[in-house]
Amino acid sequence: MTGVRTPRARLDIVGWSATSPFGTGRRAFADGLRKGRVTAAPLDHERWQVPPGPACLVPDFDVRAVLGKKGTRMMNRVTGLAVSTVGDLLAGLDRTQLTPEDTGMVLGTTGGSVQSTLDFTRGSLTGRRPYLVESGLIPYGVMNGAAGQVAIWHQLKGPNATLAAGRSAGVLALNYARRLLLTGRAGMVLCGAAEEYSTARAWLARHTAEGDPDELLLGEGCAMFALAAADPDTPPTGTSLVGAKAMTCSGGDWQAAVRRCVERLLSDADAKPDEVWAVSPSGAAGAPGDAEQELAEELVAAGGTAVPVAHLVGEGHATSAAFQLAAVLSRAEEDDRSAGRLSLVTTTDEGGTVAALLLRHH
Repeated sequence: MTGVRTPRARLDIVGWSATSPFGTGRRAFADGLRKGRVTAAPLDHERWQVPPGPACLVPDFDVRAVLGKKGTRMMNRVTGLAVSTVGDLLAGLDRTQLTPEDTGMVLGTTGGSVQSTLDFTRGSLTGRRPYLVESGLIPYGVMNGAAGQVAIWHQLKGPNATLAAGRSAGVLALNYARRLLLTGRAGMVLCGAAEEYSTARAWLARHTAEGDPDELLLGEGCAMFALAAADPDTPPTGTSLVGAKAMTCSGGDWQAAVRRCVERLLSDADAKPDEVWAVSPSGAAGAPGDAEQELAEELVAAGGTAVPVAHLVGEGHATSAAFQLAAVLSRAEEDDRSAGRLSLVTTTDEGGTVAALLLRHH
C-alpha cells in the first residue's frame, strides 16, 4: 500500500485478545482482573528445571493441544502463544474491515525465545559437527520467528515487524503500528507483545534481577490489539489511541524522566491531568517502578483510578505494558465513567526506556 494517510486520522482499537495467567481470551482476562485473582502457583519441577518458587503461567497451555499437531512439532511456547492469541483476535473482528494484503503485524518481545536460542547453540556446541543441528529449531531461534509464524498461520501479508524492548515492548509496538497506519503502509495492524516462561528465562531473570531474586515472580502470555485508522468525522466508538511517547533515562533520575514523558504526551494531546480517568503503572521493581507509582498516585489524587495488573499476573517483561493496556480496556468496558475521558499506561525498563500510551474512551 502506498501514499500517506492524513495525520488527522483517528486510530481506533477495534479489537483485542489476551492469553494470560488468567486464562485464554479477553473474557477470562477481564474476569480475573475484576476479581483480583492472584495467579501465582507452584511449578512442576519435573517439567521445569527452574529456581524454587511459584510463577504465573497460562493455565494448561500446550502448543500442540491448542493449535493441533500439524506444523507444531518444533514450535516454541512464545510462538504458540502469539499464534493462538492472534487467532482469537481475528475470530472476534469484523472481517469486512480486514484485507490480508493490507494487514500488518507488529510483535514486541524481550529477546525472542531465549530457550530456543540456547537449545540451538547447545546443539551446535555438543553435536558431532557444529552444523549438525536440528533444522526445525532455526525458525524459532531467531528473534522475529514468532511474528513471521503468526503471519504465515493467519495469512497476513502486510508489514511484519518485531521490536525488542523489554517491559516497554507493548508501548513501542503500538507506536510502530501507529506510524504504519498514519503513513498509509497498512489499513489495519495487529500489534502487541508476547513472552514465554521457560527454564532459560527463569535462570536468566534470576541472575540479572535488580532486587532480591527470591522475590521475583515471573509471568508469561500474549496480548494483541487490532489498530485501524478511522475517518475523524465518523462517530467514535470504543477506545482510540491518542498518542505514544518513548524517552531514555540516561542520568538515573527516573522520576524526572517519567514525569517529562507523561507531561509531553499530555501536552501533545492538549490534555490536562484531571482529564485522566485511569492510570496503569507497570509495577517495575526499584527506582523506575517507584517513579511510575508516584506519578500514578498524583493522578489518582486528581480524580483518576489506578489500574495495576502486575501484582496479579507477575513480571511479564515484554507482556507487561500489553497486559496493562488490556487491563485498562477491560476496566473501561465495565465503567461508564470512562466515557469521554483519557487513560494513561506508563512503563519503564531497566535498559533506560521510559514510555507511555494515552487513550481516549468513547
